Amino acid sequence: MKTIFEALKWASSFLVSAGRDENAGELLLKEQLNMSRSALLANLREKLESEQLAIFEKTVKKHADGIPVQYLLGYEEFYGRRFIVNKEVLIPRPETEELVEGILNRAAAHFGNEAVLKVADVGTGSGAIAITLALENSQFSVSAIDIAAESLTVAEENARQLGAAVAFYEGDLLKPLLEKGQKVDIIVSNPPYIPDEDVLSLSPVVKDHEPMRALAGGKDGLNFYRELCRQIPQVIESRALIGFEIGAGQGEDVAGLLKAAFPEAETEIVLDINGKDRMVFAMI
Repeated sequence: MKTIFEALKWASSFLVSAGRDENAGELLLKEQLNMSRSALLANLREKLESEQLAIFEKTVKKHADGIPVQYLLGYEEFYGRRFIVNKEVLIPRPETEELVEGILNRAAAHFGNEAVLKVADVGTGSGAIAITLALENSQFSVSAIDIAAESLTVAEENARQLGAAVAFYEGDLLKPLLEKGQKVDIIVSNPPYIPDEDVLSLSPVVKDHEPMRALAGGKDGLNFYRELCRQIPQVIESRALIGFEIGAGQGEDVAGLLKAAFPEAETEIVLDINGKDRMVFAMI
């Protein structure tokens, strides 16, 4: 039998040799033992049962093989809440929290105290953006769209567990709204934006395990922005807000697409916390 300390030491060196994050073992073991980090560290001399050790070693080896820690844990934290994630959805990134914050701040400035604002999250995946917006602003009436039924199953369960009122639609980009003749005040999207050939150079943890439909954005990575900018004028109210997450270096191109669709709009490229262009907003 190994102690918790010995098991963590083994995991750390094993993961380093596999080119993975050495701290993943701690995350996996505290989840397996249902302990907080402080409790885990306070019990480093405790011995693990042989069955516990076998499960832990198997899980660590799965991460060494490239399966993201978040998929092994079954969740990721986003905007202070825990979201279920699995291989059917992109793992929410910290940068996307900045997109949510940008929408919340600009909506307050642009619309004031309007009673209800209709919001559509396009390509919702785990539902992280839609659910967070619904929970953070009671003025928002949120719809979420995704082309994949498997992703929507995850998003709907996240909404149920977190108590968020979000309407989910299966369909390609804005087609569900176009078919229903629905108009919205706010559109937010974190679409696939990685150029097809760049997908091949992503970390195996990403390209071999996260859904390709949520990553690849065509030859130049801009396919989904082009199509969204064609569709948005048909579903947007006369006073509106659009917010896109983008890949680094795509700011000018995406802003240009929005300006072509909405010449009168106030368009803004915003850098993320790492100083990379990460968001484009248009206020109409």
